[in-house]
Amino acid sequence: MPAFEGEIEVSEIEQAARRAVQLYAESRPRPSQVTMTQAGEMLGITRHTVSKMVKAGQMKLNRCGLIPVEQVDRMLETV
Repeated sequence: MPAFEGEIEVSEIEQAARRAVQLYAESRPRPSQVTMTQAGEMLGITRHTVSKMVKAGQMKLNRCGLIPVEQVDRMLETV
């Protein structure tokens, strides 16, 4: 319970922040494909590591040299 009337608890702030992020994500369309740099940012690894993963066959580039976002999602699920 807040010490002062009108004071907001940390958990309430966290809930509001999570909801704001969720609303933002829902209102912005996700790209269907990303660059190796973007894939690295999404996965929390470097572009160089993504490049190694592509060379090792762990991820595949499409004809435009981009990575389908579904591949990034699958990699995130395995982490």
